[in-house]
Order: sequence, then structure tokens, then C-alpha cells
Amino acid sequence: MKVSDGSPTVLLPLLCLLALLYWPATGWSACEDPPARRVNWLRCDKQGVDLTGADLREAVLTQVNLTDAKLNRARLDGADLGNAVLNGLDFANATLTNARLVSAQLERAVFANVSMAGARLDRAVLRQANLSHADLNGARLYQADLTGANLSGAKLDKANLAQANLTDAKLPGVVLSGATLSRAVLENAVLSGANLRGAKLDGANLLAVDFTGADLAEATLADARVDGARFTDAGLDSTIWVDRRRCRPGSVGECQ
Repeated sequence: MKVSDGSPTVLLPLLCLLALLYWPATGWSACEDPPARRVNWLRCDKQGVDLTGADLREAVLTQVNLTDAKLNRARLDGADLGNAVLNGLDFANATLTNARLVSAQLERAVFANVSMAGARLDRAVLRQANLSHADLNGARLYQADLTGANLSGAKLDKANLAQANLTDAKLPGVVLSGATLSRAVLENAVLSGANLRGAKLDGANLLAVDFTGADLAEATLADARVDGARFTDAGLDSTIWVDRRRCRPGSVGECQ
């Protein structure tokens, strides 16, 4: 028997196919699911929620809105927070080892004492964020905006901050040994007592930076702008200076 094109027999398979195609876009994330490891809150609105101590390891939090939420002591290791809105968030004492926060909005966020080793924060907005004493060893902050951020005592061994904006940032006592800050902007930043041994600062904007007592031994400052920068008691042992000459071993305060 010939079936007409508009019959239920023909339409049913088509409707099933459309439902399967539509399902990933609408039913994959479950915004009402409780916090748990590997939870999927893709594009969910979680503003102001209290997630203190929550286990969100390897969670999918891409494009989630967690503005003014509390995540202190939360476990976010391996979580994906790419493009998330996290302004004003309290991450104090949380763990974000190997977490992904690419292009995340993190203005005024608190990361004090947070473990973020290996985290990816490329192009993240961290203006006036508090990252004091945070562990960011090996982290990626390429083109990140850290204007006015507090990184006092933070650990950034071998971190990548190439082309990052650290204007007016506070970094006293920071550890940046072996870090990459090529073409970064650090104008008016405070780096007193910082460990910059072997760091790459080639082409960086270091105008009016305070390097008092910093260790810049074997660091590279080739083609950097240092007008108004203070190097009082700074260690410049074998440092590559702005004119590409190597400072003499034992140089302190000025490249000799």
C-alpha cells in the first residue's frame, strides 16, 4: 500500500531524528543537578550560590555565571571554566590544579592561598584580583589582564605571562624564576624582593617598575623599556641588559 508523504508512518522517524539532533544542545547540561565531581553546568546561571567545600573536580562549567558565588575550599582540579563569568568570586583556599579558565571573567576575584599549578588562564580578565600567595607554578596566563592585581608572595615558577597586562600590579616577594614575561606590560608594578632569576622580560614595558632588592640574575631584559624603573640593591648577576650586553657577575643595582 502506498503511503502518502504526510502520513504518521513517514513523519514519526523524522521527528525522532530531529529530537536526537536537538538533544545535545538542550538536555546535556543539567543546571539543577547538585554539585558533584564531573557535573555538567554548561551555560548555567549560578549567581550568588554557596559552594563552599564542594567537590567539582573535572566539572564542565564552561560559560557558567557564578558572579558573587562562594567557592572557598572547593575542589576544582581539572574543571573547565572557560569563558565563565566569575567576577567577585571567593576561591580562597580552593584547589584548581590544571583547571581551565581561558577567557574567564575574574575581576576582583579572590584566589588567596589557592593551588592553581598548571592552570590555564590565557586571556582571562583578572583586574584587581587577589592572587596573594597563590600557587601558579607552570600556569599559563598568556595575554591575561592582571591590571591592579595583588600577587604578593605568589609562586609562578616557569609560568607563561607573555604579553600579559600587569600595569599597577602588586608583586612583592613573588617567585617568577624561569617565567616568561616577553612583551608583557608591567608599568608602575611593584616587584620588590621578587625572584626573577632566569626570567624572560625581553621587549617588556618596565616603565617605573620597582625592582628594589629583586633577584634578576641571568634574566633577559633585551629591548625592554626601563625608564624610571628602580633597581636599588637588585641582583643583576649575568643579566642580559636592555642593550643586549651581559652584566658582569656580581652586579648589584646597575648593569656593569
